Amino acid sequence: MNGRLGGISLAPVFAISTIALMVALAPPAVAQGQAAGPPKQAAGQPKVDAVKKPAPAPRRDLSGIWEPVKTLDGIQPSGAGAMPADGKPEHELPYTPYGLELLKTHKSSNGPNEVAPAEENDPAHICDPQGFPREDLFEVRATQILQTPLQTILLYTYGKVWRTIWTDGRELPKDPDPRWFGYSVGKWKDDYTFVVETNGTDERTWLDNACRPHSEELRVEELFNRIDHDTLELSLTIKDPKVYTKPWMALDKLRFQLKPPNFELAEMMCSPSELAEYNRRHAARGSAAKK
Repeated sequence: MNGRLGGISLAPVFAISTIALMVALAPPAVAQGQAAGPPKQAAGQPKVDAVKKPAPAPRRDLSGIWEPVKTLDGIQPSGAGAMPADGKPEHELPYTPYGLELLKTHKSSNGPNEVAPAEENDPAHICDPQGFPREDLFEVRATQILQTPLQTILLYTYGKVWRTIWTDGRELPKDPDPRWFGYSVGKWKDDYTFVVETNGTDERTWLDNACRPHSEELRVEELFNRIDHDTLELSLTIKDPKVYTKPWMALDKLRFQLKPPNFELAEMMCSPSELAEYNRRHAARGSAAKK
């Protein structure tokens, strides 16, 4: 069999067995020496912690370049991370009758409710801005946060876009003109918790990659919690009484890690010319397959 079983090499198995046999045959003195633990530190030497604790978070400061600890947690291919469209009863959203009818009009060529490319109508797939809160609920990559006395600015990798969050004490507008990324204001709940409210998002945008809809009444709450110097968590709640019977949490403590100051954000953009070329090639392959 040449040391292989079902295409898998047996060499690691043999190596583990040999090590186990050597340990079993070792004299008692060796075993006792291993059980005695690490050598004592010499007198006068500084104490070394087994696990280095992270530095504390700076007060009222989110600045830096942050990236999801787990890449897939940021991509969210099946919809909002805390409420994916996976068929589980606990992830069924509380739609109003209007919301259910609106959902039926949304068709995507990827994600859990996939349709044929010719039938899709995802606005982001024709290079419309994916907007907010989808910028937080799909393809979250490295994100840079900048702070001034009046604003907090988020620079996103996906789409190479930015958001402005006003921190000068103003209130949300009562009847804002629709914007792709809405209108946002933020304030510090405490020294390490930053709360952002957003309204005025354009109805043409979708909430996430699972085609979830929203209306002009959408209001989004983001909660940024800086756990320590190197760790940031983001939670996000959707409030839209026209489409959903109650608020629901779309992100529940999505964890980010701080990157070095010289970390470079990648370029991820939707190019109409590249999209047209992709569709042309895709159509050509489809025509050839039918022959």
